[in-house]
Amino acid sequence: MLIDVHAHFYQADGQRADWAERNASRLRAGEQIGITRHVASILGTWGRRSPTYFPSPTDVRSGNDALLGLMRAHPDRISGYACVNPNYTEHALAEIARCLGAGMIGIKLAASRRADDPLLDPIGEAARAHGVPVLHHIWQHRRTEWPGQEASDAVELATLARRHRTVPFILAHIGGGGDWLHTLQAIDRVENIYVDLSGSGVDHGMLEACIRAVGVGRLLWGCDITMCTGWAKLRRLEQLLTLDQLDQVRWRNAESVFPAGSFGT
Repeated sequence: MLIDVHAHFYQADGQRADWAERNASRLRAGEQIGITRHVASILGTWGRRSPTYFPSPTDVRSGNDALLGLMRAHPDRISGYACVNPNYTEHALAEIARCLGAGMIGIKLAASRRADDPLLDPIGEAARAHGVPVLHHIWQHRRTEWPGQEASDAVELATLARRHRTVPFILAHIGGGGDWLHTLQAIDRVENIYVDLSGSGVDHGMLEACIRAVGVGRLLWGCDITMCTGWAKLRRLEQLLTLDQLDQVRWRNAESVFPAGSFGT
């Protein structure tokens, strides 16, 4: 098995006219890489009707509905995160309950509110109650304010994770740009934070540093948008790990983080 814990698909209400072609191409690329399950989110309308990282409740629902449709079309290949905007607490909690009830297996938080903000506590409590992980967008060592997003780094996510110690938090795209060494130093002792290896960065020594910092048992393989870099990291991991350790990163760690039976095992 090979589980991509950080996948994205597009939808008809978004900005891309070629949304269907791009979704199909991801599935084709997944077949070539050997991906057996894409755990995905759709970020609202991807900025068409409301900002990508501050989606309106209507756009949040639109993206989740589109993903539920993909899950129905590809039940053995696509699983879903309920993407929510924590600035709308009541709507976010209702959307989590609706989407998990329809078969999604996790919660996705983009950059709608800083990770250590108390507004995220109801989301953390919902994750605990439903027994699902939270995938949180992270910039590795945030040094500046970026327009259109409340970007968080590992220090802020660690604060949230310590407040919700029974919830698995997935730190998004360690290779997504920025100082990943700063990230690893911030989370090495926060045992309910798992490192998502996705992102376009394939820096020399990054995977080795992840293994040293948090151990093989807290690493999750994924691609995000750039599937070619996910494939490159997988090839490197084959050189660094034993077969048993490689299976942990490919799928066993994900199996332990997501609800039992999420992947048919």
